[in-house]
Amino acid sequence: MRILVVGAGAVGGYFGGRLAAAGEDVTFLVRPGRAEKLQRDGLVIKSVRGDLTLHGVKTILAGVNAEPFDLVLLSCKAYSLDDAIDSFAPLVGESTLILPMLNGMRHIDVLKEKFGASRVLGGQCVIAATLNAQQQIVHLNDMQAVTFGELTGGTSERVQAIADAMAGANFDVSVSDNILLRMWEKWVFLATLAASTCLMRGSIGDILAAPDGKRVIENLLGECRAVAEHQGFTMGPDFDTRATQTLFTPTPLTASMLRDVENHSHTEADHILGDLISRGGDAQKGEHGVSLLRIAYSHLKTYEARQTRTS
Repeated sequence: MRILVVGAGAVGGYFGGRLAAAGEDVTFLVRPGRAEKLQRDGLVIKSVRGDLTLHGVKTILAGVNAEPFDLVLLSCKAYSLDDAIDSFAPLVGESTLILPMLNGMRHIDVLKEKFGASRVLGGQCVIAATLNAQQQIVHLNDMQAVTFGELTGGTSERVQAIADAMAGANFDVSVSDNILLRMWEKWVFLATLAASTCLMRGSIGDILAAPDGKRVIENLLGECRAVAEHQGFTMGPDFDTRATQTLFTPTPLTASMLRDVENHSHTEADHILGDLISRGGDAQKGEHGVSLLRIAYSHLKTYEARQTRTS
């Protein structure tokens, strides 16, 4: 299976690197500077699951002619989606499958419109990773999982073939027969985490230490769940257990979106919060008709407006 990984950043570089180390035929679609860095220093992963340095990794630049790939792994930031599509579109053939690992749902709509629904799978990943100053991939904890499946539900031979290719790559792989629900569950959780920690500018532990902190998180979680239910996706008991353990236990946990704010970087506010709001109709009014989700989104858009004005 010829696999194209769009980008070699923290997420794509990690999973693509693990696949390449396992012997899979992996090519990274990167910019010239990143290609030069990879050829000079190799692809470097620092992880509690095992460090890795890969030399001689295969790269390709946008605009270079090549045969279509069997699988495209897409893990770009949501605000870079259009540019990413332009870069890999010429490498998509009749039988190419696209497996996006972005959060939310807007990218699914965009990819289906561009390439046709039959070429697009649903997918998500769970990992905390970043690039350090040397552009090495630093895995921040021990979570490293990819889940995917057919958007129409059920199982298929082509999805199982991808799972088989990933099976020996030293990360957790699972196939879901209801990937849309899994994606909505992650979206609800992530939107709650991002809205809470960005609005309050602190970790889950910091928020829970505040007088009404727990109530803020509860209300945001309720609003996000209401949007999912408005769209026909009901979170089950397993989700309740995971969300309660993570969102209501005092820990240093924050959303990556808060780290983006603290680093004065672009955020995925439109994709994670704005799109969720747009799909909710009147489902997320919140207590007394005031939506905390909308307040959190406006908070982030105010930050972005200020960044634009002062940059």
